[in-house]
This record gives sequence, C-alpha cells and structure tokens, in this order.
Amino acid sequence: MKTIRALAILCLASACTQSTPEAEPTKADAKTADAKYDTKATGETDKPKPRGKQVPPPSDVAEAPADATKTSSGLAYKVLQPGSGDATPKPNDSVKLLMTGWTTDGTTIETTEATGKPKTMPVGKTPMPGMAEALQLMHAGEKVRVWIPQELAYNGAKGRPPGMLVYDIELQEIIAAPETPADVAAPPADAKKTKSGLAYKVLSPGTGKEHPHEWDKVTVNYSGWTTDGKMFDSSVTRGKPASFNLKQVIPGWTEGIPLMVQGEKTRFWIPKELAYEGKPGKPQGMLVFDVELIEFEKLPEPPPPPETPKDVAAAPKDAKKTASGLAYKVLTKGKGGDKPKADSRVTVHYSGWTTDGKMFDSSVVRNRPATFPLGNVIKGWTEGLQLMSVGEKTRFWIPEELAYQGKPGKPAGMLVFDVELIEFK
Repeated sequence: MKTIRALAILCLASACTQSTPEAEPTKADAKTADAKYDTKATGETDKPKPRGKQVPPPSDVAEAPADATKTSSGLAYKVLQPGSGDATPKPNDSVKLLMTGWTTDGTTIETTEATGKPKTMPVGKTPMPGMAEALQLMHAGEKVRVWIPQELAYNGAKGRPPGMLVYDIELQEIIAAPETPADVAAPPADAKKTKSGLAYKVLSPGTGKEHPHEWDKVTVNYSGWTTDGKMFDSSVTRGKPASFNLKQVIPGWTEGIPLMVQGEKTRFWIPKELAYEGKPGKPQGMLVFDVELIEFEKLPEPPPPPETPKDVAAAPKDAKKTASGLAYKVLTKGKGGDKPKADSRVTVHYSGWTTDGKMFDSSVVRNRPATFPLGNVIKGWTEGLQLMSVGEKTRFWIPEELAYQGKPGKPAGMLVFDVELIEFK
C-alpha cells in the first residue's frame, strides 16, 4: 500500500494511477543488507566500495568454525547469546534487530552501531534467502553469528556485496503478523455489500461518530491478503501506521474507509475492478484487507472533476505543433515574462486523459497542485512546459513517443493534458 507522498510527481514520471501505500516497505527492504555499500563502483571486478562506519570483524570472519551449526541449505550459524521463549519469527512477521555485516575480508557492509537504533526488517522480504532463513531460527533476545554462502546472499549480483557474508545479529523483538483470516477466500454470508461489489464486515466497533469523506486524509493500520491467504502488505509488521489522502488509493479503499468511524476495525473484500484491475506487478484478483481507522483529518472538499475536452481524440486545426510532434493550444493566457527551463522546478495544476476520454490522473481532483523538476517527467511535459508562462493554462496532445512509449501498466497511446503553470524556480 507507498507511499503516498509526492503522488502527483510520481504519476507524471511513471504514470501511476491509484494505488495502495505498499511501495513504502518495498523501498526500505531493498536497502536491508547493503545500505553501507556504494553500488556505483566500477572496475574489472565491479566490486562495490565500502562506505560508512567500519566495525572490527570477528576473528572467524573468513569461514565458519568447526563448532558452528550448518543447515541443509549451507547456512552456518553459532549462538553467541541465548534468547528466551519458544517463539521464532515466521515469514510474514517482522523483527527488530541490531546487526553488523562483513565480507570475508573483514570489510563492514552495514551496521546499526552508527545509530544504536534497532532496524525493523520484514522476515520474508529480505533480499537474501540466507538472512530470511537465519532469522526464522532465532528467538527474542538471542544473538547469533551467521555465515551466509554466496548463493544464499546476493549470488554474485552486480553492485552487491560479493561472496560469503558474515553477520552478527541480535534479535530484540518479534513483530507478529496478523493471522490470515479464515474467510479470506470469499466474503461470508453476514458480510454487507455495496452496489459497486465491495463487501465488508465490522470486526470491532469504533468510538467515533463521524465518518471521513472520500477526500479526507486518514491514518490507518492495515494488512492485505490475496484470496489464497498470502499476505502481500502490512503496516502492522512495519510497526508504523500509514497516512494518505483517500483520493490517492485504490477505489475499494476510497469507497470503503468512509464507511468507518474512528477506532473501528473492518474487513474488506475488494473485487479486482476496485483494486488493481490485473495491472502487472500488482496483487491480482480480489484482495482482502483488515483496516483499523486510527484517525482522520478533514480536508476541504475538492472541486468537481474537469470536463473531458471535446477535442480529446485529436488536436484541432488551430493547435500549434512543434518539430517533435507535440501539439498544444493556449486556453488561458499567462502573465508573460520568463518561462521555465529544462532544469526548472515547476508547480502546476493538471488533468490528463487518454484519447477515449478516460481521465487517468488529476491534481485538480486531489485539490493539491503538483511540484516537480521538469527533468523528472515525460518528454512531452519537459518540452511543453517550457513554452508556458506563469498563469497560463494550455492543452497538450502528447504523442506516445513523448509519453510512455507503450510501457506496460502506463497510459497508452497519445495523452491529452490540461496544465496550468502556477509558478517555477
């Protein structure tokens, strides 16, 4: 379910439409085991260069000693300090831990010693299979040293720490994932259903009386599963609630959360047409979410969506065209004066349509202008906004080769944008 911040910028740069905030943990996970490595190193071996705090390695960093235990996969480990309790982490759980990692030559690749603060790590989403295996062997309070062979670490991936890696890990806390709902495969008979097909059931009542509007900002804890019981995202295991505007998430969330009051916990069965509609790289089919509404912030009601342009199918005869094929027409004249450059940072209001008249993105609907560097958006925007002055509103017909070039999951074909340039730096 991502991050949510700078959604307008991301939509222009990568054509995202509505999404849940699941991108956030994914980015964090990617940095789990090589946060202290410089992946821009070059040379014949392309070995990354270490950076950050260096911690003296253990005397047995080069290889596992004879008294280390070895698993069938080839992972070796040695308990340095016993833990407590019988519980061990499961793949869906997260853990809080202190850790330091080295290559076998004693180079520190990452350490929590720099901050002294524990790291929260999703067990099943670590980039190294050996790390996931090692964590599932541990108990809270336990400290172990693990020797992760290359094939269970980064397996020779370019720009990653090479060879066998050695970690000292202290497991401070297990953050248990919510159990998979027994009714994850389909909504039960006592679930309510809206006209759109969204099904829901209140798990525990709230204390509030008011409901958020579909344009308000909410803070929630949530977990999401596919109907086969696989959990794909959870703010609970990240140990941090998610906050976002309800206009920025999948339609099933935009519709469902306004049915709740503060403190309420509800289970939603969201059909695929109200979720990701089969988009590549997204959870497929019907999705099931347990959502707890922690609080919400009332925001001003946004204006109604802009009308679809009558000339959305093709640029009219009075539109101007550049050498690249970009067509444009000034709808409202600006103040004149300087115009943005390719490296300017601009603030705009905009709405975008495909040529069949379907709106796929709009800062107007979100009631929040978008600010971004012109170098970070599609070519048609980088070129087109340099033609505008502050206060101007222009319609652009951007051919596919200046838009998303047929990339899967992006708006296809020529795109039409109405853009108002508010300011630039």
